[in-house]
Amino acid sequence: MTSRSSALRKPTQRKPTQRKPTQRKPAAAKSAANKSAPKKAAGKTGKLPEWNLADLYSGIDAPEVARDLQKMDADCVAFETDYKGKLAEHSTREDGGKWLAEAVRRYEAIDDLAGRLGSFAGLVHAGDSVDPAITKFYGDVSERLTAASTHLLFFALELNRIDDDVIERAMQAEELAYYRPWIEDLRKEKPYQLEDRIEQLFHEKSQSGYAAWNRLFDQTIAGLRFKVGAKELAIEPTLNFLQDRDGLKRKAAAEALAKTFKANERTFALITNTLAKDKEISDRWRGFQDVADSRHLNNRVEREVVDALVASVRAAYPKLSHRYYRLKAGWFKKKKLPHWDRNAPLPFAATGTIGWPEARNMVLSAYRGFSTDMAVIAERFFNDRWIDAPVRPGKAPGAFSHPTTPSAHPYVLMNYQGKPRDVMTLAHELGHGVHQVLAARNGPLMAPTPLTLAETASVFGEMLTFKRLLSETRSAKQRQALLAGKVEDMINTVVRQIAFYSFERALHTERKNGELTAERIGQIWLSVQTESLGPAIEIKPGYENFWMYIPHFIHSPFYVYAYAFGDCLVNSLYAVYEHASEGFAERYLDMLAAGGTKHYSELLKPFGLDAKDPRFWDGGLSVISGMIDELEAMG
Repeated sequence: MTSRSSALRKPTQRKPTQRKPTQRKPAAAKSAANKSAPKKAAGKTGKLPEWNLADLYSGIDAPEVARDLQKMDADCVAFETDYKGKLAEHSTREDGGKWLAEAVRRYEAIDDLAGRLGSFAGLVHAGDSVDPAITKFYGDVSERLTAASTHLLFFALELNRIDDDVIERAMQAEELAYYRPWIEDLRKEKPYQLEDRIEQLFHEKSQSGYAAWNRLFDQTIAGLRFKVGAKELAIEPTLNFLQDRDGLKRKAAAEALAKTFKANERTFALITNTLAKDKEISDRWRGFQDVADSRHLNNRVEREVVDALVASVRAAYPKLSHRYYRLKAGWFKKKKLPHWDRNAPLPFAATGTIGWPEARNMVLSAYRGFSTDMAVIAERFFNDRWIDAPVRPGKAPGAFSHPTTPSAHPYVLMNYQGKPRDVMTLAHELGHGVHQVLAARNGPLMAPTPLTLAETASVFGEMLTFKRLLSETRSAKQRQALLAGKVEDMINTVVRQIAFYSFERALHTERKNGELTAERIGQIWLSVQTESLGPAIEIKPGYENFWMYIPHFIHSPFYVYAYAFGDCLVNSLYAVYEHASEGFAERYLDMLAAGGTKHYSELLKPFGLDAKDPRFWDGGLSVISGMIDELEAMG
């Protein structure tokens, strides 16, 4: 039903990030995962690493792929034969706990194998989503995983039908007690489960339903071209121009985006409407009351906690984004900034490109200053080629760290172009990577972390890097530029993501009453953007269609509030760190290593933090406000 109860994962639906989309370069399908040396990137960034996916499989035509797909098929059928219809009866036996534990172990082993296959297919596709051979491979593996997993659907459903007292007695056995966190987590989904054959139908139809629309979105975005000056560019370099020092280039890029989006608005409106309707059907059948309740369940967070976060951030818009953008407009000697100047480089910011070796050193030094153990893990991503950094045509936009499966290791994708924000993206994704390595020891079923904490390590990694750079800066102007850059990132992480969440809520709610035109979706978008950006940002014609390229809305509905949750949480966590005695780093790494074995509230207790306290979110937001105070004082 959710990713936390599914034994077979489809080829990775990459975690979309807001760090900005990217360009792509055809790679030979057969060598998509080979061990060739990293290619030299153009420009001043130096050599940029390309990942070595051979740790999963040597290529899409590797015999091991076919072998493992066959093994997975056989294992799934055998599992169904051995256990279907037997859980209720056998769990009451004297050795019921041991018997169930063996079943869970077999289920987990299949999950690990499926995770390896699905991750490989997804990562190869993320590296080049326009190569026909790779696209076919991605689709074929996805279909095989879906077909095989139909034989496993019964397991979670039958487990949840076992009476509470029976499962509790069974968990007295040491072997099954190990899986208690996963079983208790699974049982939270019990009220929303459907009859077995309906679950099977939902599962099988996903390939021709939401998964197909996700692929259409990805391939459409990858194929769009934007005319900036004399050049026809893909979306990543076009978006990158919005951070160019030349104001005319920023304007030209924004107008090119608006023109191409307008030409494709019917397609994006159809994708958005279809997926919103698909979700509404699923939610209605399962009995979810609110449009975001399924996401809250998946995140293991209470609706009232998210509502409190949203209310706090929206109430803080005037003292955060409105105030900062007024300051920024003043730095540009304007009363208002056009929307394409929102992320423009500051007039007093340092120029030049940050080379890859320098970026690596910045991040690892910051990590090492906090914890040697953390730096050692992060360094493996560089030394063992777990990072794919260059911008290429056909490559997925943005950045992500994908955990793959515990028997392997995570991989990071980014599109490095040597900007300060790219360094922060590297720090962010390596935070995820460290978290995923530490949590892997819990095994495939209990390593995944709910979004309530999934963004904590990444944002904390950014904060460590920022604080390190700030402490080493002697120039008052560069300190101002660093502070302003961090405030912009935090506004993009907190304010912008809550505006996105408000947009999704309005869209999904209105979609229940019928299909929305592209024009209507644009009106909703402008409403939330105007509220969040404030009077110092002038929204020009064309911006009404900028909702079209945000992958979160397509791949992970209502995902976005996790960024704000993580940022505010890290602000509070970092304040504890700055005033903590010895032992904070150890407690922090223990929290990451817990993976999905504990509720977020339990993990925060050692730090004296309680997200249910209304003052908690205000405390996190005050950190951002305090930085803006400092910027105002600088003039």
